[in-house]
Amino acid sequence: MALADPAGCAQGSDDSGAAFPDIIELNVGGQVYITRHPTLLSVPGSLLWQMFTQKNSRSLARDSKGRFFVDRDGFLFRYILDFMRDRQLVLPEHFPERGRLQREAEFFMLPELVKLLAPKLSQQNSLGDDPCQSDPEEPSPGADTSRSLATASAAPAGAGSEGRRAGFITIGYRGSYTLGRDSQTDAKFRRVARIMVCGKTSLAKEVFGDTLNESRDPDRPPERYTSRYYLKFTFLEQAFDKLADAGFHMVACNSTGTCAFAHEQTDDRIWTSYTEYVFYRE
Repeated sequence: MALADPAGCAQGSDDSGAAFPDIIELNVGGQVYITRHPTLLSVPGSLLWQMFTQKNSRSLARDSKGRFFVDRDGFLFRYILDFMRDRQLVLPEHFPERGRLQREAEFFMLPELVKLLAPKLSQQNSLGDDPCQSDPEEPSPGADTSRSLATASAAPAGAGSEGRRAGFITIGYRGSYTLGRDSQTDAKFRRVARIMVCGKTSLAKEVFGDTLNESRDPDRPPERYTSRYYLKFTFLEQAFDKLADAGFHMVACNSTGTCAFAHEQTDDRIWTSYTEYVFYRE
């Protein structure tokens, strides 16, 4: 813990090293919590117990308003504090940050909470920390199925459909163009900035291979869905060719668009659209 500057504290009631008050205000990573002193001492040996059993509170860091400051994840601390109140773990359904919460429990030296988090963590193979989570999915298959997927992915494009798995792949892109007077479309279309890929990771890798950019969602298991991949090229025809070679055909398409004036003194208008194409392989 960093030592606080007593001159910068807004409160001076603890400068003499007096006992902690019954009601304590905490600033954890910018999130303010108010709790009772006995709650922070409910787990002997924990980090909070060590902090708030000191005889001199001046050694603890404080923020500009005099609240005790802890430089950790302020949103996950609510579950740490709830566990110290009730000694029970209650999480929302499909909680996506179990791995990060286990790390916080280890930091705050709560071994019982670490044990409660560990079994589900190992069972679900550590749910990712990405703020944009995919929908719940079926459990991952066994090693035999994984090896079959790897064999299917290694098959050359255009090969027979034997061994290929059915599934959907959706690709989407944003585009815009300027429409001027006399309905003459500007010949200079804005280049498509990015082609997004949505679908099961194993299918996306099979179809697009090295042209699939996974930087926004790395290390996603083969049987999990994602909507964060995109292609390293920007030609829709090239994406269509790869999907066709892999045995996919288009089953749906939708598009939305907006219009705005390019300049206040002209009639030129900029049309912006977002389009999705849904492909399926039997």
